[in-house]
Amino acid sequence: MTGFLGMIVSLLWELHFIQALNLGLSAAANGPTASKGAQFGRLYTGQVDRNTEAIYAFNYTNSPGQVDAFRVFVSSFSDNLRYPVMFVVRQQKGVLSWQVPLVFRGLYQKTYPYQQVSRTLCPMELVEEAVPLEQFIFVDVASMAPFNVEYQLLVTRITDFELHTGVAFDFTATPSQPEYFLYKFPENVESVIIKVVSKNSYPCSVVSVQDIVCPVYDLDHNVEFNGVYQSMAKKAAITIQRKDFPNGQFYVVFVIKPEDYTCGGSAPIAIQGAGTVAASHPISASTPEGSSYGAIDESSPGGGGRNASPPAAVPRPRSYSDSSVEEESDFDTMPEIESDKNVIRTKAFLYVSDLSRKDRRIISKKYKIYFWNIITIAVFYALPVIQLVVTYQTVVNITGNQDICYYNFLCAHPLGVLSAFNNVLSNLGHVMLGFLFLLIVLRRDLLHRRSLENKDLYTMEYGIPKHFGLFYTMGIALTMEGVLSACYHVCPNYSNFQFDTSFMYMIAGLCMLKLYQTRHPDINASAYAAYASFAAVIFLAVLGVVFGKNSTWFWAIFTIIHVLGSLALSTHIYYMGRFKIDFGIFRRIALVLYMDCIQQCSWPMYMDRMVLLIVGNLVNWSFAIFGLVYRPRDFASYMLGIFICNLLLYLAFYIIMKLRSSEKIQPLPLFCIIATAVVWGSALYFFFQNLSSWEETPAESREKNRECILLDFFDDHDIWHFLSASAMFFSFLVLLTLDDDLDFVRRDQIPVF
Repeated sequence: MTGFLGMIVSLLWELHFIQALNLGLSAAANGPTASKGAQFGRLYTGQVDRNTEAIYAFNYTNSPGQVDAFRVFVSSFSDNLRYPVMFVVRQQKGVLSWQVPLVFRGLYQKTYPYQQVSRTLCPMELVEEAVPLEQFIFVDVASMAPFNVEYQLLVTRITDFELHTGVAFDFTATPSQPEYFLYKFPENVESVIIKVVSKNSYPCSVVSVQDIVCPVYDLDHNVEFNGVYQSMAKKAAITIQRKDFPNGQFYVVFVIKPEDYTCGGSAPIAIQGAGTVAASHPISASTPEGSSYGAIDESSPGGGGRNASPPAAVPRPRSYSDSSVEEESDFDTMPEIESDKNVIRTKAFLYVSDLSRKDRRIISKKYKIYFWNIITIAVFYALPVIQLVVTYQTVVNITGNQDICYYNFLCAHPLGVLSAFNNVLSNLGHVMLGFLFLLIVLRRDLLHRRSLENKDLYTMEYGIPKHFGLFYTMGIALTMEGVLSACYHVCPNYSNFQFDTSFMYMIAGLCMLKLYQTRHPDINASAYAAYASFAAVIFLAVLGVVFGKNSTWFWAIFTIIHVLGSLALSTHIYYMGRFKIDFGIFRRIALVLYMDCIQQCSWPMYMDRMVLLIVGNLVNWSFAIFGLVYRPRDFASYMLGIFICNLLLYLAFYIIMKLRSSEKIQPLPLFCIIATAVVWGSALYFFFQNLSSWEETPAESREKNRECILLDFFDDHDIWHFLSASAMFFSFLVLLTLDDDLDFVRRDQIPVF
């Protein structure tokens, strides 16, 4: 009985619910929620609350092959964030909704409400039928407010929705009113560049290229979900290839951010922007207020010869044992040799014969260690570098985030998976010239060995002692500079900057070592100490980039290290290696200064060396003071400048002393010196044409982007690669050939300086 009554109650309840539902549907059909026929281009105003909503119905005819795009503009006079007005746009295959005020969240959860919103509706797909079809757009307006809220609605047809190559185009946008347009590849065009130029540096924007799918991600919080994109302050350029869009068309989306923080600014903005589409070069804004946007552009991928008579007095050649001497310590650590070395090196006038007393084979082995060590360093350094940059490029290709890598986007030519193949290819010069230099050194080495085997008197007792280990090392370093610079330019950014500069430090240091070794073959630094010093320099360079911008303590410590290091090295050089560089060197320096300058004022014994070292210390102290006061942002280039200035100073001193000693510079080294000066000067001009900067935001970096200037393929930085490789090659040839005039001069007549 109870079950029967329960069933009757249940049936009555369902019947009551059905009647209530029918009444609700009837009220919806005949009440305030009924749809209203609406027209495009007409402004509608009205009021809604929790009991009242409005539905506007728009219809149009979609012709075959025609792309119809519409834009919905809405506004609300209420700034009550608790009760926003809801707008829902329904199409045949999609729904788009938002609220007014439209709220964006910025840094530190700061909110930015906008009372005017404008959105472009995703265009209908191209119909296959040959007959026109009628399409409908419904706009629902509602609110949960307990009071009336006024709104405005305007739906317009977009007449200039499709972009064309070489046709200028202006538009305006705000954070709540993004824009996007359609672009179709012309026939026989495989690649285009979308160039964007703003009249002002801000507002901060995002330029996105997305496939033809709905919905289109055109708001700040979702624009990065699809396609490729770049943040932009004043310039942006995106290279697009047809192979990435099989249907041959894509959307170009422009989104304005509510804050400029991403682009390097800080102030919130809510201003309008404008845009321009141009062909081969940026076009400035034609809109008086706001920003101007960019373009879609098509792009396509002596002294004496061998016959000279020997001098009258010819010393007998030394006899060399055939037994191999494995270690330098077998000869150099004997007490009597140490005593003899100290006596010889205190002479007022030294000659090369005084500093080439060690066995030739021992010295050759010592310098060959440089070569084998740099091979090891190159292998273990390059492998993780290649793995890292491949990962970076893969992330860029998968995510579409073109803010990861700091390219010159106005001259970035992709090939395969590489986004800027031209920047990678331009480093080929370093590799080729490095191999060429190795071949030149190998030829000289083989000829020298043949002369030694033949017991040639001039080879064994005349000229500068020839050891080729450092030259081979320099050739490998030049080659690796090209390899690592190419790796860096796969994806230049803050995290891998050291790949581009590490071997530059080593090249500069090796050149100074080789120049010093020329006249001091017995007292050059060991390979282990030299590479340890290079490692310390690279470590300081990394610390400088990470902490050098705003850290007073770093600059103070670096200045102290720089000054004390210069003093220690100067003392070591002045006393010909008799003052070893250790923790006690500064105590010995103080003692010598007290004895020679305070207790008894004596004139420097080695005046030429003293002049060089005074000038060198003044230059290095100037660098140290400059860094401490101005704290240059590009610490890596600052460090490289210190090395290059010291190298040039020492080379100038060497050449001056060579001429003062009545030595000659033969035509080949003279040509190399002139070529080095000219090419280095030209290279530095292009180096300072900054085209990007990973020290700034991606948007700020793109403001420095420039067009290609060589063959419509290479930019200024590519030319720097070509010229710097040539300049280093000529610099190496200078060191290799500078003392060829001494090949027939006895070593006890070649001065040391």
